[in-house]
Amino acid sequence: MKNSIKFLLFFAVLAFASCETEIVERFDEFNFEQGGYMRQVTPFPVGNFTISKANVAGTKIEFLAEAVTQDAGALFASYDLVVRFVDRTAANGNSSKTDVALKSIPASAYAKDPTTGYPRATITITGKEMQDKLGLTDADISETDRFEVRGTMKLTNGKAYNAANTGVNITGGAFYSSPFLHVGVVGK
Repeated sequence: MKNSIKFLLFFAVLAFASCETEIVERFDEFNFEQGGYMRQVTPFPVGNFTISKANVAGTKIEFLAEAVTQDAGALFASYDLVVRFVDRTAANGNSSKTDVALKSIPASAYAKDPTTGYPRATITITGKEMQDKLGLTDADISETDRFEVRGTMKLTNGKAYNAANTGVNITGGAFYSSPFLHVGVVGK
């Protein structure tokens, strides 16, 4: 038994001594480049909204947005919105329109939330606003057509973040709730 213990102890020391350990430096996560995102606080969950064909002027989307950056929103410069129209009704021709600047909401329009510490603002976009920016008439708009509003968060350091350069965890996650996209489907 004594010899077995010595034998096992010898191999344990040999195995431990033969291991080569490479010293790995710890990541300095505070020096990683970090961006930002616009989180939709309410309504939650983020979803499509409906534009009334009968009352385009009276239809609106409204949501509470929170600008999140590593420094509690200090890098936040503006939230820029573009709108496009997707004509999905062949019967009235093709009135689709590419992206048009809708509005830019500066950081100064946001107020620091006392609970989270991040800047928040209520963003309102009316159906009439989108229709006018795109140069659409009432005849151009039919049920099932879509208005797509896409956002880009701009930072004071010149960087910009939107759905094209943001990961699925941010755009599709339940916590982050930052789609950078709102779709208005035309209904009755």
